[in-house]
Amino acid sequence: MRRKWLNPCLVSVLAIWACSAAADENRPDNGRSASVVPGDRIECSLKRKTGEPLDPPSTSAIPQTEAFVAREHFREDITPAAEVKISWLGATFVRRFAVKVETTGDTSLQSYVLKVPSSATDISGDLTTRDETKLADVWCLLRLQANGESGALDINSAPNIFFVRDAMGELGVVDALWGGAGWEIGASPLGSQQTWPRGARVFSR
Repeated sequence: MRRKWLNPCLVSVLAIWACSAAADENRPDNGRSASVVPGDRIECSLKRKTGEPLDPPSTSAIPQTEAFVAREHFREDITPAAEVKISWLGATFVRRFAVKVETTGDTSLQSYVLKVPSSATDISGDLTTRDETKLADVWCLLRLQANGESGALDINSAPNIFFVRDAMGELGVVDALWGGAGWEIGASPLGSQQTWPRGARVFSR
């Protein structure tokens, strides 16, 4: 009976393949590396004037909340009197998000930067369960850069991305882009095929 011997080169190739496969299994999300790199954490409050520091946290204080009516804030207005200059609101944003009423208080947001072009689904997965923000959070950051000043939000043609639930409770993507004359606010479904570019900033709680 003829014995079957493996070619030494073939053995080496199989060993390398096995090690590579094992390494891929141990990487998150079936071998896909994380799409985001953590950046700064931002504290923001709608109850204080722009630039006014937050009070030190108190362990005995009861958090104060109030209603945030989105349509009263997100309006196209680039006049000098505008609280935040907004030059464009997308139809999807107006229909699905501008009709929301939220409760809000002081907020703390974590910023990230996309290191590779990614879909909203991939980004949300990398942020795990802390991806959601509120429209009030978006507005709070916009108010800090009402006229396109430098700050946490990117103002150099890259979008700023937030994961927000719409009026029906469905999680979607809200993006804010500084367009020169004002902020351009859009929205899209979480499962959209759109790919967000490398360098875009993402915000989560």
